[in-house]
Amino acid sequence: MASVEDILRQKGSLVHAVEPTALMFEAVEKMVHHNIGALLVVADDELKGIVTERDYLKRVAVLGKRSRTTPVSEVMTENLVTISPNTEVGRCMELMTGRRIRHLPVIFEGRVVGLVSIGDLVKSKLREQDAHIQHLTDYIQGSPSATFL
Repeated sequence: MASVEDILRQKGSLVHAVEPTALMFEAVEKMVHHNIGALLVVADDELKGIVTERDYLKRVAVLGKRSRTTPVSEVMTENLVTISPNTEVGRCMELMTGRRIRHLPVIFEGRVVGLVSIGDLVKSKLREQDAHIQHLTDYIQGSPSATFL
C-alpha cells in the first residue's frame, strides 16, 4: 500500500503558509493565486494551525466580518491532526473521513515536510488501482513478466 512519502515524492513537498498576524484577505489572495484550498499557519518555524476556504466561509463571510481587517489567527483551525511520511494512504483517508477534514500536515522530526489533501489521496488510490488492473490484464493475457499476486 502507498504511503504519504510516495505522494510527496510525486507532488513535491512545497507547502504554502501564512503567519497568524496576516489578514484573511492576504490568505485568500494567496490561496487564489496558487489555486489551493488551504494554507498552513506558521510562526517562528512552528506550526500553529491551518486556514482553509471552509474556515473563511464559516468564520468570516457568514458572520459578516471583513477579510481586510480580520487576522488569520481569529479564523484558523488549531490543534491539528498531523501525520508522518510513513503513514499509509488508507489510514489518512480514515482520519479525514472520521474528522471531516480535507488536509493533513505531514511532520517529520518536528518539521513540516508537506501537506496532503483528500484529492492527493484519491489520485494515489486511483494510480494504485490502475497498476493492479494492468497487472491482472497482463496476467490474463499471458504476459511473461506477469505473475499472480
